[in-house]
Amino acid sequence: MLQCLTSQEWVDLNVKKIEDFLLDHASCERKASGMAMSMVAHYPDRPKLVRYMISLAQEELEHFRQVWVRINERGLQLGPDTKDIYVRSLRGLLRSNTEHYLLDRLVVAGIIEARGHERFQLLADNLPDSSTLKSFYVHIAKSEDRHARLFIDLAKEFFPDEEVDKRVIEISSSEAEIVRDLPIRVALH
Repeated sequence: MLQCLTSQEWVDLNVKKIEDFLLDHASCERKASGMAMSMVAHYPDRPKLVRYMISLAQEELEHFRQVWVRINERGLQLGPDTKDIYVRSLRGLLRSNTEHYLLDRLVVAGIIEARGHERFQLLADNLPDSSTLKSFYVHIAKSEDRHARLFIDLAKEFFPDEEVDKRVIEISSSEAEIVRDLPIRVALH
């Protein structure tokens, strides 16, 4: 789904400042859980979506707990949430009419998860073998990959495959531009 790759500069910075990365990661997991529950609240008439979003919210909250444990072990403290320029930019691509909004929301969520998969895997691949976070990020990357596929599969439950595939290409193209324009910083996005 991704039309551009994350730079080595991002990888090097986030590996070097992995403790700061953990703080941002925790915030992202908490927000992801909240987003899934928001989908439940907005689409109670779609039982399949509700079932999967409840499970996703629980899994994301468990990931938040796992990241918090690692933060706590290092004597760090959770910080305040900050606005995520990447997510805000992607949300700006959502079409506002009711039918297209759900499709776009699912596709955007799938692309966000795909980017998370890529970046968590890059961290896992570049952390020292001695790092206790290496296997953790392998596990998280696999979850993100599964989540990305879930959102696209759900989109195809409610919309024709061709329409979903077309929108994935369109939003992925815009996402690539957004990623190229983002400053390199210690953060998942």
